[in-house]
Amino acid sequence: MSSVNLSTWVQTCSMFNQAARSRSSTLNLLHPLKKQSISFQTPKRRRPTSSFSSISVSAVLTEQETIKGDEEEKPTFNFKSYMVQKANSVNQALDAAVSIREPQMIHEAMRYSLLAGGKRVRPMLCISACELVGGDESVAMPAACAVEMIHTMSLIHDDLPCMDNDDLRRGKPTNHKVFGEDVAVLAGDALLAYAFEHVAVSTVGVPAARIVRAIGELAKSIGSEGLVAGQVVDIDSEGLANVGLEQLEFIHLHKTAALLEASVVLGAILGGGSDEEVEKLRSFARCIGLLFQVVDDILDVTKSSQELGKTAGKDLVADKVTYPKLMGIEKSREFAEKLNREAQEQLSGFDPQKAAPLIALANYIAYRQN
Repeated sequence: MSSVNLSTWVQTCSMFNQAARSRSSTLNLLHPLKKQSISFQTPKRRRPTSSFSSISVSAVLTEQETIKGDEEEKPTFNFKSYMVQKANSVNQALDAAVSIREPQMIHEAMRYSLLAGGKRVRPMLCISACELVGGDESVAMPAACAVEMIHTMSLIHDDLPCMDNDDLRRGKPTNHKVFGEDVAVLAGDALLAYAFEHVAVSTVGVPAARIVRAIGELAKSIGSEGLVAGQVVDIDSEGLANVGLEQLEFIHLHKTAALLEASVVLGAILGGGSDEEVEKLRSFARCIGLLFQVVDDILDVTKSSQELGKTAGKDLVADKVTYPKLMGIEKSREFAEKLNREAQEQLSGFDPQKAAPLIALANYIAYRQN
C-alpha cells in the first residue's frame, strides 16, 4: 500500500493565495453544465507512433489552511490531514477488497496497478459528497473503491500498445510490461466487473433502490455515452486541424469528467441526498471534471517531466488538441478560474463546514502542480 507524499504541499498552497489575490474576468465559452449533443465526421483513424512515459507521484497533496468566509466563528479546516486520512482509508479498503487468490496471476496484476499509488481524488470526492448530505464514510467506501477500480482499468487499457503505448505509470513499468498484454487486458476487464460486484455486495445500511440507482449512474458514466465516448472521439480527433472548442469540450466532459461526476453523484445518492442536492452536486462535479482536464493540458506544456512526475509534452507529440493549443495559456488559465468559481457556486446552499472538503478538493484540482 503506497505511502502519502506531501512534497509539493507548500508550493500548491501558495498558489491558493496567489489565485485569491488575482481573479480573471469571466470568459464567454461553452458552458460545462449544459451537455452537448454533437455530430462528428469520422476521420481516418491514426495511432500515435511514439511511446510516452506517464508517471504519477503517489498521493501528492496540498493544504487549504482555512476555509474563509465569516472568519470570526468558523473553525479551521485542515485539508492536508483530511486528505491523508481519507487516502489511507481508501488504500486499506482497496487492499482488502482485491486480495491474492486463485488464479493468482490475474489478482497480482489487478493489485499491481490498483495499489500503485495515486492521489485517490475520485474516491475522496465520493466520500466527501456522501458526508455532505449526511451519510457516513462506511456507506460510501464500496462505491469509492469501485470508481478507483474503474479508473485503474482505464489507465491499464490506455497504456496498451494499441492505445497510448506507455511504458511507465506512477513511476513503475505499466501493467502490460510486467504481465504481458494479454493479462493486462484481462486485469482491466476484471477490475471493471468487480467494481460493480463490490458496490452491489459490500454496500450496507442503504436501501436497495439507492444501490441500484448508483450502479446505473456508474454504468452510464463509463459506457458508450460516457468515458468510452470521449475516448473514441479523442482517438479520431488526433492530427485533425479543424477540431474546435465544442468538440474538445465533448471529449473531456466524457473522457475525464464523466467518472469524476459519477464519483460525486454516487456519494450523494448513497448518502441519502435529495434529488435537488444530487443535481447540485452533479453540476459541481461536471465543472471540476472539466477543470481537471484544463489544468492537465496547461501543466503538460508549462512544466517539466521532473516537475510533473510524468512525461511532459506528450499531447503535443501525439498531435492532440488541447485547451492551450486552441485558446493559449492565459485564456486557458482564465477558463480554469471560471470553472472553479462555478463549481463552488453549486455548493452555496450546503452547510459550509460540511462543504469544506469539496471546496478544498476543487481548489486542489485547480491549483495542483502535477
